[in-house]
Amino acid sequence: MKNVELLVIGGGPAGLCAAISAAEAGVDVLLAERDEWLGGQLVKQTHMFFGSEKQQASVRGVDIGKILVKKVEDYKNIEVMENATVLGLYEDGVVTLQQDGNYVKVHPKSVVITTGASEKTLVFPNNDLPGVYGAGAVQTLMNVYGVKPGNKVLMVGAGNIGLIVSYQLMQAGVEVEAIVDASPNIGGYLVHASKIRRMGIPILTRHTVKEAIGKEALEAAVIWELDDKWQPIPGSEKKLDVDVMCISVGLTPLSELLWQIGCRMEFVGELGGFVPIRNDKLQTSLDGIFVAGDVAGVEEASSAMVEGSLAGLSASSYLGYKIDVEKELERDYLNQLSDLRSGPVGEKIRQGLAKALISQEVTNPGQGS
Repeated sequence: MKNVELLVIGGGPAGLCAAISAAEAGVDVLLAERDEWLGGQLVKQTHMFFGSEKQQASVRGVDIGKILVKKVEDYKNIEVMENATVLGLYEDGVVTLQQDGNYVKVHPKSVVITTGASEKTLVFPNNDLPGVYGAGAVQTLMNVYGVKPGNKVLMVGAGNIGLIVSYQLMQAGVEVEAIVDASPNIGGYLVHASKIRRMGIPILTRHTVKEAIGKEALEAAVIWELDDKWQPIPGSEKKLDVDVMCISVGLTPLSELLWQIGCRMEFVGELGGFVPIRNDKLQTSLDGIFVAGDVAGVEEASSAMVEGSLAGLSASSYLGYKIDVEKELERDYLNQLSDLRSGPVGEKIRQGLAKALISQEVTNPGQGS
């Protein structure tokens, strides 16, 4: 049995920031990541971030990941377990992991869960043909392994990820035939959409995929138009000769561990699906269990990093560690999140967070056991 003060599950932007924040307060941290490297989605994000200087604005995601990983490595009180999949959280406080074929039992006094989210997909005939990818898979092929996914791409989804990956595909020499989205409006930032349109890529709203065509692999895609009731319009079909279809229709929180341990969960569509109910310090309905990042509600990586810092600070306080500037840091993190979620773009997130908030300050304040 391995006894630790704080276990952070997930080594993406939220998990890295949670570990750093807690380590700065003096907590001994175990950071468990199922992949063979730290950084999560940051390792494939070559675009520059928005936000403020505190959220690494104008720095590319892959470089932000390197900065955070270096900070983790500099803290002697952070132990990293890579290639370590958390199998379960149990009522007696024990957490089980599998690392390199070995079964490991950990007993933490507190846990921060930052497991992120998985990609949603679409149902249409032949959606399992080779060449039909999620946007994250395309980013991984291009930006992590340097593999060109194909020659002609249909992008499905005009949110930020769809727009950004389309631009990255063009930079890699891949032709993007079109971007389609079932919504009547473009979901991503208009600055991204304008850049795409200037490159001559059509963005077709109120359109979706009717079917994929191919025998051994994707050879073409048929799209069609939707009416104002989201129903397909017969006769509006268009066939596009593409060898890659990239699906970018949203993310859903990876919340299995939260369900297993018994956290109170609610379906909040604005946040991507079922999310844990939490207080303003990111503690769930269970004492000593904190969340941050996409598992708490799908947002941008900038918000995930700030939430991770707040969750790490809150877990430190829960464990009895006090720092002189705790209240100032907490206010700063909350103000940063408020700024990131401000304006019309953040309205949906604000509505979702209001549904996911526990009214009481904490569930059971005090030292973890």
